[in-house]
Amino acid sequence: MSSPSKRRDMDVMKLMMSDYTVEPINDGINEFNVEFHGPKESLYEGGVWKIHVELPDAYPYKSPSIGFLNKIFHPNVDEMSGSVCLDVINQSWSPMFDLLNIFEVFLPQLLLYPNPSDPLNGDAASLMMKDKKQYEEKVKEYCERYAKKENISNTLSEESNEDISEEDVSDGERTSSDDNVAGDADP
Repeated sequence: MSSPSKRRDMDVMKLMMSDYTVEPINDGINEFNVEFHGPKESLYEGGVWKIHVELPDAYPYKSPSIGFLNKIFHPNVDEMSGSVCLDVINQSWSPMFDLLNIFEVFLPQLLLYPNPSDPLNGDAASLMMKDKKQYEEKVKEYCERYAKKENISNTLSEESNEDISEEDVSDGERTSSDDNVAGDADP
């Protein structure tokens, strides 16, 4: 690639041409939301999440910031901010990776194989280690309550939608700001 901006444009276009629903924010290519489905044969199967992605100017040499906008119960995802504790994004990112890797490999692996020994959500990690059955029930409850297609499709345009109710906000919806960028947590 001759420049990071060409690589960024190509990676975003590859993501948009894939099976993912991608919604640019502010008509730009550096910030967007992606509809992500829980991996098959996982506790999260059937769940649909809106993932917020911000690409730094130095992408692909610097990792993107990613975070869940609707709630998910997982040891490695902060329930309030949606930040993700994922080494490959936070510490060991490489320009060899692209956006499709995040949605086709990294996030599915995170949901299939949670790591309770390196938690962002201590309650989820503790419950997973102490009572696996109750943990699984709580994951499924969150999927049912917060990760239904109709829940996120109504809020895909949250940046321009002024009708977000108080209930939606308390259910994990947030707008982005520089001091609350998902994915920047360093567990």
